[in-house]
Amino acid sequence: MLSVMATNSLVSNWLQVLQTQNLEEGRRVDLLSRWLLIVRASVFPMTLFSACMGGLLAARGGNADWGLFALATFGLLVAHAANNMINDYFDTDSGVDTEGYVRTLYAPHPIFSGLISKRGLIAAIALANAVDLLILIYFVELRGPMVAWFAMGGLFISVFYVAPPLRLKHHGLGEPGVFIVWGPLMVGGTCYVATGAAPADVLLASLPYALLVTSVLFGKHIDKIEADSAKGIRTLPVILGPTRALLWAKAMMVVFYLATGALVLAGLLTPWALLVLAGLPMLRETLATFSEPPPDEAPEGFPLWPLWYVAWAFRHTRRAGGLFVLALVLDLLVPLSLPF
Repeated sequence: MLSVMATNSLVSNWLQVLQTQNLEEGRRVDLLSRWLLIVRASVFPMTLFSACMGGLLAARGGNADWGLFALATFGLLVAHAANNMINDYFDTDSGVDTEGYVRTLYAPHPIFSGLISKRGLIAAIALANAVDLLILIYFVELRGPMVAWFAMGGLFISVFYVAPPLRLKHHGLGEPGVFIVWGPLMVGGTCYVATGAAPADVLLASLPYALLVTSVLFGKHIDKIEADSAKGIRTLPVILGPTRALLWAKAMMVVFYLATGALVLAGLLTPWALLVLAGLPMLRETLATFSEPPPDEAPEGFPLWPLWYVAWAFRHTRRAGGLFVLALVLDLLVPLSLPF
């Protein structure tokens, strides 16, 4: 039986990985920490928020199936895990990920760090996709073939984000793909599973948050502009150049608040959605960071070096996305409407 000290150490490991995607040197890599690192679980909040938005928006009609919503959320998290492993596998297989490339520096790479073998990673990808296939079959039985369109759309973008022959990331299409997946596909798909329908207002309500998730990817690709350019990977920030890419990233963060307000005025979201304005102080700090070049060396305690902008964009997205979800919860508990 584990001692209290050993249990606390394990929990500390898990929390550190979830918060930083790293584990301090000298800490023992336990089984769960190993898998949290392999699947890059630290970024799962973005998927969790999209799923929650789909379920909570579905619940406004009063006929949402919460059991199906929970299963859809689990399926999306498994899909995100598979997506991250697929990216690492194909980027390693194609020679993009190498010793000294950015991916192997900011966090442990599943293969290069020895967390798992290449064959083991293939098996894990197959298992994750098999689990999601079983969930999809169940949903199609209940809701019909439309569910498959949501799932297959997400799988197509997930696989061909880095896999040949399309390699969407290499041609400036990775960022639009992420916008579609974390917005209409995840939010709309979860709503469809929970209710059997995905109304246009739900799809529209997914777009502001999709911009935030895309801003995170923009931040990461801005951090990697030089490394990606050297390898011929033409992400949107590479195509736009650093100055314009930084402007685009800042614009997406700002538009999230403007679009949320517009949806409230249009009656597609209730006034509770204005709770996201509590994220403005963090937005201001994030915009200021995006307006300056990165420091020459990592600040003390900074976990993702040499990445810089992505950490700030993710921090802002986690705060603003959490406020959006909280607003939807409050709307179910204490409905509000505009006085006009």
